[in-house]
Amino acid sequence: MRCPRALSVHPADFLRAGRLAVESRWQLTAASSLPILAIGLLLALGGCASMNGGETAATTPNAPVGAAPGAAPSVIGGNIWSVQMEERRQSLLQTGAGVGISVARTPDNQLKLSVPADASFDIGRSELKPALRPVLDEVSRNLDDAVRLTIVGHTDSSAGDAVNGPLSLDRAEAVREYLVHHGVRRGRLLVEGRGGRQPVASNATEAGRAANRRIEIFLSQPAS
Repeated sequence: MRCPRALSVHPADFLRAGRLAVESRWQLTAASSLPILAIGLLLALGGCASMNGGETAATTPNAPVGAAPGAAPSVIGGNIWSVQMEERRQSLLQTGAGVGISVARTPDNQLKLSVPADASFDIGRSELKPALRPVLDEVSRNLDDAVRLTIVGHTDSSAGDAVNGPLSLDRAEAVREYLVHHGVRRGRLLVEGRGGRQPVASNATEAGRAANRRIEIFLSQPAS
């Protein structure tokens, strides 16, 4: 019986076969690892996006600073500017639109109304005209007990102090009496007549003199 002939293998062929086996095994391992690496990368990116979104929500609130309901009132110059005072300012702007009054918040937290005297009084007179009454009604409406009012009368310089001083005081007192009649306690009201000593425009023109003839009403709420 003849024995099969032994195969002869060259050493170089043996090394080449071993290298091919190792490379094939590495490629299979790498291919199977790619999905896992891709999933891990996606999860990492998603986590970063969530963190960035959280920082944006925390640093960019929807409401502006100070607009939150129930915010503490502002205290300047010893006076409080409360939500109620701001609401009254807005309501007076609407009520006085047809009378030509100006309504403003002063630097020391007072609510200031400047009312043209020509719309409120006849020349040389101190009786209230009907046009001013709706404005004064709004001033007195649901007025907080802590609010104080100062009423100041002003004139132009057409007449001397002997006339302008008493006239400006009489007009301020007429406003006070109307407010007292509509429920404002007299002790909360202060009146002054300053005549033509504090003009806001030149008395050289009719428009300037008309601007100087005015009644100013200040509402303030002391902080203590």
